[in-house]
Amino acid sequence: MTRDTNHDTNEQDYLARRQLKKGTAGWILLAGLGVSYVISGDFAGWNFGIAEAGWGGFAIAALLMGIMYLALVLSLAEMSAAIPAAGGGYSFARQAMGPAGGYLTGLAVLIEYALAPAAIVIFIGSAVESLLGINGPIIYAIFYLVFIGIHLAGVGEALKVMMVISGLAVFAIIATAVALIGDFDSSRLFDIAPTDAWGASDFMPNGWYGIWAALPFGMWLFLAVEGVPLAAEESRNPARDVPRGIIGAMLFLMFTAVLVVFLLAGAAGAEAIGSSAVPLVDALNATGSEGLATLVNVLALAGLVASFFSIIYGYSRLVFALSRAGYLPKTLSLTSKRKAPTWALVVPGVFGFLVSLTGEGDLILGMAVVGATVSYALMAASHILLRLRQPQMARPYRTPGGIVTSSIALVLSLIALTGVYAFDPRAFNYTLVLFVVGIAYYAIFSRHQLVAKTAEEEFALVANAESDLAAS
Repeated sequence: MTRDTNHDTNEQDYLARRQLKKGTAGWILLAGLGVSYVISGDFAGWNFGIAEAGWGGFAIAALLMGIMYLALVLSLAEMSAAIPAAGGGYSFARQAMGPAGGYLTGLAVLIEYALAPAAIVIFIGSAVESLLGINGPIIYAIFYLVFIGIHLAGVGEALKVMMVISGLAVFAIIATAVALIGDFDSSRLFDIAPTDAWGASDFMPNGWYGIWAALPFGMWLFLAVEGVPLAAEESRNPARDVPRGIIGAMLFLMFTAVLVVFLLAGAAGAEAIGSSAVPLVDALNATGSEGLATLVNVLALAGLVASFFSIIYGYSRLVFALSRAGYLPKTLSLTSKRKAPTWALVVPGVFGFLVSLTGEGDLILGMAVVGATVSYALMAASHILLRLRQPQMARPYRTPGGIVTSSIALVLSLIALTGVYAFDPRAFNYTLVLFVVGIAYYAIFSRHQLVAKTAEEEFALVANAESDLAAS
């Protein structure tokens, strides 16, 4: 059956104006992207889980979340190699669950990625205030403008800048760990007095409830590493590079998580670290390393900037993919001469800046975690459904353990979702409102605007447009 020529031409023109720059990132840059997404979490935020659960309780929560993320990453590695599209989790879910499932997954990731930079820029403002005495909307606006501007210059330039910033942050963590090793004392891990909570002990002073409430803080050590597949269309060899990149990033982040969780509390005491706004700095000051503490305080800003910068990259690629498919207004997927998705960078940036004006970083972060956990459950379910329904799909990388691994990610992500409610019901309820608004938009409008009826048709259209452009 022949296709209408004018229709083909329109499709080619539509997709020709919506192309990302191919072959920009190898697996090392992708691993660096994964580390950048997360690295700010090592500097602050996770430690409040110690206040919720004590050191032992938080260690259990962090271990569970580490297992969840490792299982999820291994599942995503398989799907990203098989379906190398810029939508990441959205693309996998659409293949497994159809247009509605794809949109719901994309919406959940979008909530996470649009809100997380708003929370991080508030923390950046606090860091700048401690260094220069300046904070507030002007700082938020400057950081959004500068780093969106770098992304508009092109993905290659952006990823190289990101690697440098991330390298400074990693240096700060390693230097802190080396300085604290000699001061480690395991007795300091258990200096929080037990409460009368069910299951309370010296090891977990707030009992089992404390572990439940600490799960969101355990996630902060790994939150957003799942965004590596969003760079699939810009990688050199997606089937090889994306699995290597995301797994490499996860293994490195597990290493840094162990360093900060053990060494900081073991050197300065669990109670002190659990209430610290700058745990690395306070641990160094408590052990007499004031000079290094000052340097780390400066480099902590690099960690925050690295995550802020890379998550902007992540949300732009997700918005680009959702818009190109018709789920979001199609103008958002237009790309510049440098192949940067201009409006997909700018519009969510404006939204994030407006959200940051609330100044409630912890609440915004909690809402981002709700979006994240919902997306994790849907992505893990996508892996299971694809294994069951499409066993013949080419899978250059296969998840160790198969659907058992993704089932672990699914169960733990649902448990983590309830943990957000235990910590902050407001964050849980406000995020549900965002989901209702997003679902209503899809039901009333965007489901009638889809460019392709199926995931396979969408991927085929994109591949054909790329081939046409390469030939011309």
